Amino acid sequence: MSHSATQTPADKRPQLKRLVILTGFIVASGTLLPACGKVSQDNTPKPTAESSNTGVTDSRDMLPSDVLNQLKALPQLTQGLGRNGAEVLDPNKPTLVKFWASWCPLCLGTLEETESWRKDNAFDGLNVVTVASPGHLNEKQAADFTQWYAGVQADYPKLPVLADSSGSLIKQLGVQVYPSWAILDKRGNLVRLIKGNLSKEQAYALAENADNDFAALKNSKAKPTQTGADSTASAKSGSPNNKNGVYYNSAGTPINTKTIYLAGGCFWGLEAYMERVDGVVDAISGYANGNPKVTDPSYEQVIAGSGHAETVKVVYDADKIDLETVLKYYLRVIDPTSLNKQGNDRGVQYRTGIYYTDASDKAAVDKALASIKSKYTKPIVVEHQPLQNFSLAEEYHQDYLAKNPNGYCHIDLSLADDKLQSTNKTVKLAAANTVAEALNPKRYANFDKNALKNTLTKAQYDITQKAGTERAFSHEYDHLFAPGIYVDVVSGEPLFLSTHKYDSGCGWPSFWQPIAPEVVTEHKDMAFNMVRTEVRSRVADSHLGHVFNDGPKDKTGLRYCINGGALQFIPVDKMPQSGYGVFVDQVAVK
Repeated sequence: MSHSATQTPADKRPQLKRLVILTGFIVASGTLLPACGKVSQDNTPKPTAESSNTGVTDSRDMLPSDVLNQLKALPQLTQGLGRNGAEVLDPNKPTLVKFWASWCPLCLGTLEETESWRKDNAFDGLNVVTVASPGHLNEKQAADFTQWYAGVQADYPKLPVLADSSGSLIKQLGVQVYPSWAILDKRGNLVRLIKGNLSKEQAYALAENADNDFAALKNSKAKPTQTGADSTASAKSGSPNNKNGVYYNSAGTPINTKTIYLAGGCFWGLEAYMERVDGVVDAISGYANGNPKVTDPSYEQVIAGSGHAETVKVVYDADKIDLETVLKYYLRVIDPTSLNKQGNDRGVQYRTGIYYTDASDKAAVDKALASIKSKYTKPIVVEHQPLQNFSLAEEYHQDYLAKNPNGYCHIDLSLADDKLQSTNKTVKLAAANTVAEALNPKRYANFDKNALKNTLTKAQYDITQKAGTERAFSHEYDHLFAPGIYVDVVSGEPLFLSTHKYDSGCGWPSFWQPIAPEVVTEHKDMAFNMVRTEVRSRVADSHLGHVFNDGPKDKTGLRYCINGGALQFIPVDKMPQSGYGVFVDQVAVK
């Protein structure tokens, strides 16, 4: 898989730092090729002064990096087993962690079985612990959970229960369903994430393989086991269609799951991103809609030209999130106008695509793609068709970024935590008769600054109120060149016109001038050991970005490098009804 252009050639190879646990319990040997392709140096954007400020959305900050030490620090609730995780974890053993909740019937029904594994000789070489997350995913608050567990712990006197009141572990690992499991090797490296229940036989296999020598496993090309043409690997996901209700939602009832298949460049990033979307039960990497004569292709066959797209099978809770919303999350992290190319990756296997198995999903897919057409001047090239074939990717690809925190990712994972509903709010002002009236600051002063945490997304709030910076090339406005106006996301004050926007290659929306000099203010910025000129909005004092002197020489010579999250784009056909009609002539295509 490609890495950023600033890395050395050695860094461009995947750093497989973690063990691979073999689902299906079959070991096949072979050669592990670098995934997911190579960096195209010719097309890699050059770094700029702005790109040195990683700000608030560094994806790697969201990935687990020290799970074992976090477990050791957690308070331990079962009396007689020690005060914290360190007292129940043998540093010379790998660790099996069960994530559970008090409202989950299957979790409660299997606590006794989990405790029995700690007393089984077959598990002598394995730490077995459980983790609850009071205050998260509908679990009781910390005090109430502790009081509740005190009344039932006598039934499980040898079962360690670690309480993670911060919820950091389930967030980092993308756990949204119970029960879920994690296996760590004895060095604390994350080996495997398993969504759903584990049978005793699967647990035995984990115990036997959890700390095998990495050198013996790193060349494995084994794939997770499938139990049907359209089934998830049972040991990876617990099979969401399992009739025994392996997955439970926060109401304690079996989840009503539906499935959509999404291709969006390298599946490492898209899988990790979708697993973090609230309402998504599981995400599984695989290969879809390639040459039907190449059944169950290997990664080597895919990169050699089998025609398959790196695709993520997304299993979601249909009672919690609908397909339309799932697709909105998907479309916000891809470039839908880029053919066979996403991020640094090039090739047919990196094309974008939406593949469905339910014919009734076609209408939602068509609507989602139609809704974004006005945002782009280039045609939408997202493939959308029924799923023709799908096979699971090799085991080392599954949950890759969770196992390799420093692995390549072309997607800003923090966007999974960013609310969607606020990004589409409607701006509607009284019509202005003149440009001067439309630029009057009093017109935009009625926003509620105290309510911004509720009216803005997390990213919008961090950027405008905390001077954060979105990751380069991560925002849809970077490659948006449709006619329209860009306004302050906080106040609605007009800031920039599409006619002044240009492709600077820096990774952020760039303009050679604001709509009028007075709508922005400039401030000296000494952060990050640099001297830069910060740009803020006049009325709301929102942090927007910075201005540099390397803009188009035939224009102003300036580059206003602006965070897309600080702006809201109003397309030209919506400008009159939104109160910006006096600017239509300045942006309308002649």
